[in-house]
Amino acid sequence: MSDWFRSLHPTVQALLAGLFTWAITALGAALVLFTSQVRPRTLDAMEGFAAGVMIAASYWSLLAPAIELSAGGPMPNWFPPAVGFLLGGLFLWSLDRLLPHLHRGLPTEQAEGIKTAWTRNFLLILAITLHNIPEGLAVGVAFGAAAQTLPSASLSAAVALTVGIGLQNFPEGLAISLPLRREGMSRWRSLYYGQASALVEPPAAVLGAALVAVAQPVLPYALSFAAGAMVFVVVEELIPESQRSPNHDLATLAALLGFVVMMLLDLAFR
Repeated sequence: MSDWFRSLHPTVQALLAGLFTWAITALGAALVLFTSQVRPRTLDAMEGFAAGVMIAASYWSLLAPAIELSAGGPMPNWFPPAVGFLLGGLFLWSLDRLLPHLHRGLPTEQAEGIKTAWTRNFLLILAITLHNIPEGLAVGVAFGAAAQTLPSASLSAAVALTVGIGLQNFPEGLAISLPLRREGMSRWRSLYYGQASALVEPPAAVLGAALVAVAQPVLPYALSFAAGAMVFVVVEELIPESQRSPNHDLATLAALLGFVVMMLLDLAFR
């Protein structure tokens, strides 16, 4: 890793990392310029892979450091990770209840959140945007934690988390742009909305890093908060969507592969 990147302020590092994960989403969405058809089994496998990556990242890059950082503190070492994890899940549950969105493969009548007259396409975009929020926060918190020079939270681990989230963002962009194209939207507009679903990640990353930078005692809570938010997305959205079709075995195997890839990334960067 270059000395130039190490010398940057953690919020700048988080911004660059958020821009990277957004760019990978845009790259995936750009495939719509060349094709409008991807087999459903491929999308199911991609979503399974993304679920595995997010589960592994939640533990290896977020929860495990939170548990280590809680040791020797004024509270029992299980308290900050447990509280932060549950708060992260409750935060995403609240957004899920409020923000109108529609999961892939469901009719418009089954849109969640506050009832609106928004189009099906917009609701599909918001579903991906919703779970990009905890991904951005996770990246930002990881870089903010690395700046505290703590052994359990390194810059290399933050980079590994960024790479892992970038890997699973590639199919997310495709999962937005292709359905939009199939429903009659032009290729370039489909690309535009596919990449727009990840625009929330850079500001969320900066917010996470800034929060940790100004309040180190909240670090274990912030790390586990991001983990809880990510696990909520996996259980509430990615796993059900990947298991809805006859390709559920393939999606399950892809989830195992995603978990191993993220675990290896985390270990390789340490």
